[in-house]
Amino acid sequence: MTGGAEEPGLAARRVAAASIRAQILGILLAWGMPEDLANTTAEVMSETDLMGVDSHGISMLMLYERMRLAGQLRLQARPRVVRENACTALVDGGAGLGHPVGVMAMRLAVEKSLAAGIGAVGVFNSHHFGAAGYYARLATERGLLAMVTSSARGVLVVPTRGAIPVLGTNPIAFGAPAGRSRPVVLDIATSTVAANKVKVYDLRGKTLPEGWVVDEAGRSVADASMAMEYLYRRAEGGLTPLGGTPDTGSHKGYGLALMAQILGATLTGGSFSPLRESRRTQADEPDNVGHFFMAVEPRAFRPPGAFEDDMDAMIDVLHGTRPADPDRPVLVPGEPEDLARAERLRDGVPIPPALDWHVRDICERSGVAYVLQDR
Repeated sequence: MTGGAEEPGLAARRVAAASIRAQILGILLAWGMPEDLANTTAEVMSETDLMGVDSHGISMLMLYERMRLAGQLRLQARPRVVRENACTALVDGGAGLGHPVGVMAMRLAVEKSLAAGIGAVGVFNSHHFGAAGYYARLATERGLLAMVTSSARGVLVVPTRGAIPVLGTNPIAFGAPAGRSRPVVLDIATSTVAANKVKVYDLRGKTLPEGWVVDEAGRSVADASMAMEYLYRRAEGGLTPLGGTPDTGSHKGYGLALMAQILGATLTGGSFSPLRESRRTQADEPDNVGHFFMAVEPRAFRPPGAFEDDMDAMIDVLHGTRPADPDRPVLVPGEPEDLARAERLRDGVPIPPALDWHVRDICERSGVAYVLQDR
């Protein structure tokens, strides 16, 4: 089966979420990933698709396959704790996919927080771990606050006042439980926009919004095809930090990206991508992505229930805020993902034709049955 670009006019299929999980699991098992690790990874990836984060779910299989064939992924490796005390731990990801070690590390931080009030766990020698918000939700399900950061393998983001990219799209997630309300879960990249969104604009011949991509002089690039040149074929220029240009606050996104890098990698022993690439001597050298997971017990600071009551009251005020558009009420972070999950459980997850073709190709190469089923 030969994959290809999506043909104009072809609509995305709506696929049952359970079949997406089964498809991911089958491919990972065929690649030699142990069943328990593969189950965890398939769960994280399929939940990510359900929450509407299409860039980090089943669509990641293409990248994972390339990394596996290059020898960078150690799919049979098991994460292991290498340093630990009552409140902290450091985990070696074994150069495997980041999903199993991410779940392990967040759960360990949760247990330490429940016992001591706070828990912080760092991870090194990992790879891409999907959507950071998934791990923050693991803590909020236990009534805890959470913060998650990660470094990234790619070098795409130009720092404020810079001419060349030196940072990744380093994500930050934050979660806070409430009482009768759903948890607040913030999950953001620290770049203004994802590289894949620039690609979509290029495929559609659309002009880019101001401040998404800049050239070597810091000027905004409006032509999407030229922006792709700067992202993938030129040493200079690239994505902007969250905020866009200096006039619209790019220094804030730059600082947040640096914070995520420091906590996720400098603190844990993960790599800084520009230095790693300059020193890389073998194509199969792992990326050594680093992650950071922190959980906080509200009862370490407030009487039982007080934090949750105040969270509910704050969320009520936000929900009651008069909207600029009556048809678009004010939401709190995490609600768009909750709404997407409910809709996609009911109607299925959209799978564009190009992605469907890629999945079929991977199934064929891996000797796995194609099992994606229409909802």
